[in-house]
Amino acid sequence: MKKQTGFTLIELMIVVAIIAIIAAIAIPNLLSARLNANETAAISTLRNISSSQAQFQASSKADVDFDGAGEFGMFRELSGGIGVRTTTGGTAGSKLNPPVLSGAFRTLNGTGEVSRSGYIYKIFLPGALGIGVPEGATTATTTTTDGTALDSDLCETTWCAYASPANYSTSGNRTFFVNQTGDITSNDNSAYSGPGNFTAANAGMAFEDTGGADTLITGQVAVGTPGRDNLRWKQVN
Repeated sequence: MKKQTGFTLIELMIVVAIIAIIAAIAIPNLLSARLNANETAAISTLRNISSSQAQFQASSKADVDFDGAGEFGMFRELSGGIGVRTTTGGTAGSKLNPPVLSGAFRTLNGTGEVSRSGYIYKIFLPGALGIGVPEGATTATTTTTDGTALDSDLCETTWCAYASPANYSTSGNRTFFVNQTGDITSNDNSAYSGPGNFTAANAGMAFEDTGGADTLITGQVAVGTPGRDNLRWKQVN
């Protein structure tokens, strides 16, 4: 008669313990790898936005004051989601074709933000005196949140955008900033995580260069110094 063999209870317990140890080591590493991948993708996306803005401005597709100098655009203008603004009131002209930015930036949430790969993106153009004006979620022609007029002259030289984690410590830790200089900076602030939680237009601007107003996006970028949010922003290489 053939003798039946199998694992003893002790052997099974040893196997389970080994699997648990491997999982305890591997899972945090996988989460860390995913977080790092999301942050790397966010940096790459901001660089792509910067390049897209440069192309859009150089093409003079938006020239509201008809002075021959092109202006920077909002996400949906750059991605061909809506027509490019053509007048001070925001009347839209033709949609950009081909667009200079991914079609993923045509869909905004209720606070004018784009969600992509674990990060939330928000863009600002300057209004009067350089006050940061965010993109509107539903307006089809003004490209602003509440119809606030953009300053056509300042829009020829100034813009900024942010990328913040959708879920802090899960999808990313760092919030990133970029403007027309092309330099990317970052800080680690859990308060900026999630939709609608990033509202300071010039948080990444140098504190001493904005005249005390927390909404201006003109001036110099905070690099290695506190921004208007009183947090230190670091250069991203």
